[in-house]
Amino acid sequence: MADHNDPNAVNSIFSDIDVSAADLYDIFGFPSDDPIGVEKVVIALTFSATPQTGVFDTDMLYRILIAPDRRIARSARDDTSLTGLLTYLEGVKERYLKILKPSEVRVTVDHDNRANLRFIGFPGGSFSASIATNQSVSVQSPGGHQINVFVGGRDDAFFNDLPGFFRSINYAPQFYHVPHTMPDVRELPIPKTFLELEGNDLFNYDPQLPQWGHGLKKELPPGPLIWNGNRFKKDGNGNFRFVYSGQDARAGQNCNAIILELPLTFLTAASDEHRVVNTWGESWVLKAAHKVETIPDDPLWIEHPHVLLDALTLDDELKKYKLVDTDGQAFADAALSEREDNRQLGANNFWLAPHFIKRLGHLGWGFGPSITALGLACAFDHDNSPVSVHRTYSSVLEAFPRVQKILFQELNMPDDSWNPKGLAIPLRRAVDIFIPNVNSIDMDTTGTWPFGRRLEDQVATRFLSTFLDMSASINGRRYHVELLNDPGLWNSAPIEPKTPPNPLKNDKEFLPDFPYLAEPW
Repeated sequence: MADHNDPNAVNSIFSDIDVSAADLYDIFGFPSDDPIGVEKVVIALTFSATPQTGVFDTDMLYRILIAPDRRIARSARDDTSLTGLLTYLEGVKERYLKILKPSEVRVTVDHDNRANLRFIGFPGGSFSASIATNQSVSVQSPGGHQINVFVGGRDDAFFNDLPGFFRSINYAPQFYHVPHTMPDVRELPIPKTFLELEGNDLFNYDPQLPQWGHGLKKELPPGPLIWNGNRFKKDGNGNFRFVYSGQDARAGQNCNAIILELPLTFLTAASDEHRVVNTWGESWVLKAAHKVETIPDDPLWIEHPHVLLDALTLDDELKKYKLVDTDGQAFADAALSEREDNRQLGANNFWLAPHFIKRLGHLGWGFGPSITALGLACAFDHDNSPVSVHRTYSSVLEAFPRVQKILFQELNMPDDSWNPKGLAIPLRRAVDIFIPNVNSIDMDTTGTWPFGRRLEDQVATRFLSTFLDMSASINGRRYHVELLNDPGLWNSAPIEPKTPPNPLKNDKEFLPDFPYLAEPW
């Protein structure tokens, strides 16, 4: 779900899991800035550069699924109760299981490192093409649509302080040698937090080991693996210590990628009505290759009866493969689905809504007090707790009142530049963004997150903004999705280091035209 190192079956953070080409990284999508006048959408699926940058695992099959649709209409009287949420989920289920029939681009790479593409089920025609890898190529559909394609190695476009995020959730495998066979030693029972906890020696920054968590791991101590403190850590000047460093953990690292630039009229016969292009990616591995063995070769529906409909419609090619990873919304997996193998459901993740509600409640008790301690308004109801709390929920009914505002509040944008046509496009809400788990690219916007995902979007920090109270104001302006990316906010905050949580730009400049992602290192 748009995260590095997921699902757990290919999570190389674990000491006993190898790096895998099945590990999808991100899916980017935005309207093309091509000035020719033909409306185009750019979709880029990135994944592990295994066996090496620009060279592909021939046992893999990648799918990019595309379902253009009308923009969701919403009224001011929308029901934001639990009943309203259930009604919304039922509508999503109906749409994605019965109404929308996604088209797809299917990609394999042969032993000569040539990419074989199948464009399947598009109104603009189905066709196949064989192209050289690591080159920008233009192919033509049966209807004469020109499609730009690149399959090859690029600089990883994700710029993120991954160790900082793992510190915020006290995730042991980033800092200690932990095998995947020890699931109880992943997220330790220590409160989630943006601020270091006094006495949390298991995760607090160690100035004697500055590379700890940045490639350097320790042996797991015997325990107890808990925290017994009751306050946030402060230095002699009364400043909190940020769990984030703002450093780019992916700087100087590459990925492999499938990049497409497609005319909207190839994707839909109703381009005037279908103004939102929903897309998601999947990785499948050949069963005969005996890879990713912790995921069984049995048909998907044996483990997941709720997707029986999909399993029964697999064609002869897909029946030779097994699904490993899905890719839609950034941070949907690491934050909400916890990288579980059986939660790779893509657009069908409405089945996970009860878990998401309980998980948001758990995250809120950690992140919420951190936000409040910094003097910011929080959307999560944490009873004014002065410090982060480790609390889990078994009941949706108990968790929902705490997370209701997070789910349904509109996420303000910093200005109007995202909406260049000045149209009446509703602001998006967390519930719209994460269910279904797709990248919804609004063709009447710039495609910046959450109206798509542009390469330059700092989505990790924007995800954190969903916990802010968007009805609050600072310096005369409403809170917005870019607030936590503002260096000025942190310069005036009682915190060290004085940096946004994640870097503000990529390690390499993106390209102004196709294939957009920077050259590999």
